Amino acid sequence: MTDDRSPNAPQATEASQIVAEALSVAARAAAQMTETHPSRPGLDQEMREVKDGILRMGSLVEESIRAAMAALVAHDADAALAVILADGRINEMQREVSGLITRTIATQSPVARDLRFLLALDHVGYELERMGDHAASVAKQVRKLAPEPPLKRYIDLPAMGELAAQLVGGILRALVDVDVEAARSIAARDDEIDALYHRTFDEVVSLMRADPGNVDRGTRILFASHYVERIGDRVTNIAEDVVFLASGEIEDLNP
Repeated sequence: MTDDRSPNAPQATEASQIVAEALSVAARAAAQMTETHPSRPGLDQEMREVKDGILRMGSLVEESIRAAMAALVAHDADAALAVILADGRINEMQREVSGLITRTIATQSPVARDLRFLLALDHVGYELERMGDHAASVAKQVRKLAPEPPLKRYIDLPAMGELAAQLVGGILRALVDVDVEAARSIAARDDEIDALYHRTFDEVVSLMRADPGNVDRGTRILFASHYVERIGDRVTNIAEDVVFLASGEIEDLNP
């Protein structure tokens, strides 16, 4: 009696190797597909438009923060009004970007990393729009302060504003590069804004206690300081979006 399996054994082994190799190739391809999409010009173009819109928003927000601080130092009501009016353009840009993201998701069906990219940028657009609101709120306080003499030399508050503007620019660069380490570093600098805020708060409260006539101006300065401090918090939120974009994980960078 002969073993009918013996002549076919090498063929069976070769077939198994071919199947194993095919499965390995398929697995690698599937892994790649979870991170990137094949060339899709329509999706690529719309994602570039979304990113460009976010960067333009960020640039306007930086300008608004700096303009609000300059108006504060100069007690310039007209310059403050210009900041308030500019906020309308930031709001409009946020609606445009959000609409483009919604349309892209509906028509292009992005998956995995592309979908994370769009969802993250939608949230970034919201955060930038709120930063523009905060800059406009500072400007509204400036318009009320403008007719009065300065309560004190504005040192810490303009420094807060300049740092906030720098962090906005920095976090947008980290976003474009998907640079998690840069995002973490920028988020950590929110502590510097917090320190300036607390110092301003303590100084102004002391002036208000010393003279009731300082209360109205002091209150407006405290409001303005709070709005700038909130911009720092929103920069941290965008840093968390960078982490989400890179890893798909949600992490609290300001525990």
